[in-house]
Parts: sequence; C-alpha cells; structure tokens
Amino acid sequence: MAEIIALGCGLVGNFVVKKLSNMGIHIHVVDLVIPDDVKTSNKVTFQEGDIFQLLNKLPKSKIVLNLLPGSIGEQIRPMLIGMEMHVIDLAFTEIEPTIHNQTAIEHDTTLIWDVGIAPGLSNMIIRKEFENDDQINEITIKVGGNPAQPDNDWSYMAPFSPADVIEEYTRPARILKQGKISTVDALTDLHQINVAGYGTMEAFLTDGLRSLLNSAMAPNMREYTVRWPGHIQKWIAEKGALSDNELLEAWKFDRKREEFTWMEIKLCYSGHDVIWEILDDGKDGFSSMARSTGLVTIACAVDLMSKMKDAQKSIKTGVLAPEDLDLESIDRVIEFLKSEGVAISRQVTK
Repeated sequence: MAEIIALGCGLVGNFVVKKLSNMGIHIHVVDLVIPDDVKTSNKVTFQEGDIFQLLNKLPKSKIVLNLLPGSIGEQIRPMLIGMEMHVIDLAFTEIEPTIHNQTAIEHDTTLIWDVGIAPGLSNMIIRKEFENDDQINEITIKVGGNPAQPDNDWSYMAPFSPADVIEEYTRPARILKQGKISTVDALTDLHQINVAGYGTMEAFLTDGLRSLLNSAMAPNMREYTVRWPGHIQKWIAEKGALSDNELLEAWKFDRKREEFTWMEIKLCYSGHDVIWEILDDGKDGFSSMARSTGLVTIACAVDLMSKMKDAQKSIKTGVLAPEDLDLESIDRVIEFLKSEGVAISRQVTK
C-alpha cells in the first residue's frame, strides 16, 4: 500500500516525488510519462497513462497529491473526494475547490488547497501574524520566480505550466479595498521595486489572493507578481501575435540557467510594519520555484500523515485553505522550509 499517491510529475511534481521518496515515504506516481530517474527509486511505484482511465486502478492510499495542471486538476477533485481520499491540492484553478466542501464533509475527507508558496505559505504567515495581533490595516504580497539575470528577450522561464502563467496574466485581479472586494484589470499598478541582491524589478497586480479575500484578516490586501523590467511590456505588445506553442518554446525552463524565487509579505499596523522575506535560489539541481512550492506541499502532506497516525489528534474534514490550518501545523511548515535551506526572515519596522 502506498503511503501517498502523487498525480502529476512535472517540474514541481518531480521534486515532490523525489523528496518524499528520499524521506523514506512510499509514494505511487501517476502521469502520462514519468522520468526514468523517478522510476528507479525503491520507494516509488508508478503507472503511466491517462489519469481518468487509471483512476479506478490506483493502489489503496488515504492521501493523494493533486499536482496536475489546473484544468485537469479541477476535474479530478470531486472524483478523489468520492474515493474518500484526503487531498493535498496544488492544482491552480480559477474555480476554487470550496465548491466541493459539502461533498468532502459527507465523505469524511479533507482537501487542503493552494499549498504552494503564494498562495499557500503567504496565507499561513498572514494567519500567524493575525493570531499574534489582529489589528492589521493593510497587507501587500509581492512574489515571483525569475532568472537570476535579465536578458534581451523575455527575461523569464516558466517554472510551472506556461498555460497557468498566461491565465495569471489575463484573469482580472481581485483586491480588497476598505473591506470590499474590487476587481481590476490584471497587470495594472505596474511599478518598480528593489529586490535585495538583484536590483530593480517590476511588480504588477495579479489575482493571487483567492481565499484571503474572504479571510477577514485585513481590510486592504493586494498581491503582485514580480518580473524583470520589460517582460510584461513585451507580453502586452506581442501576446496577440504569439501562439501557445511559441510561448511554450520562448518560456521553456532551462535547468542550466541560474534563477531564484523571492517573496515579500508586508503587514501594516497603526504604529509599525511587519515584513517577511522568503528567498530561494534552487538546490541539488531543483529549481527554486519547484523547491519553495513543493516543500510547502510536502510539509502539508507529512503533517497530515502525522495526524492520521496519532489517535489523539482529529482531522478537520471539508475543504480547507492554507490559513485554515492550525497554528502548530503552520509553524511546522515554516520550520520545514527553513530546515531545507529556504531563507525566511521576519523584520519589524517603525
């Protein structure tokens, strides 16, 4: 019996599977094609093919990782819940999994969604600060995974599905303004910022707040995507002339190229600000985005496994956002990332 089933073995999924197997956890992997270096682990079993055709042939397991591209990931969610599996969900979709909440409760299962860096870790950190002091006036999240140096072209490599990046650039952004949800065009409020160690970059609004919009943890919230100067201007100028295949090629991830993932979470109070900074530049051949995203997914899965083995701990059923986790679980996620070499700092400024 597999301890965990992983659906998807892309850039992030590959890291997640290898890390879990190296931790001694038996994991079963399903994807159309699975890399040979994943298959060789004695902690990995696998099935290659269409997930919808293989769904009823999966080995028994109580935990499944949804690491599939967004559109496929949404289709599979209700099926996994119906099979009474606990789901750690990384499939980023416009349709939020909360629509499956009642079904999950009826099947006595848990689905924890958006378990990446942002959304994901960002939500957890905000919840942690809110529990410490709930008088937050404004929250700003800035996040991006980028090459370490710009170039004369796109200055970008897609660390996950390029289709998901395109959706991020085109979907209207929801922000919180004076406690009310407001919708603005994606890519607006473009401005320059300074990223320590890298220099001048640009930030623009995208629709990344998701569950935080209804969390009531601050009346004002925004999330920005961070890119090198010129990238988004090139996208605006050329998007109509490029096919998806051309973008796939232009944004192809180059493992030989240095890159980094950076996030800043700024929480503004009446008399002070709290600033969290998260930075990773990859390790052991894995990209920074695969690590910073995948480590959150892994930590959530390991935490759930631990609770399932502890008869004294109950597991809350239903569809849970990252900020719905208990504070002990949130602290374990943060400490796990630190132990794996992700730089996480917290600063209070007056």
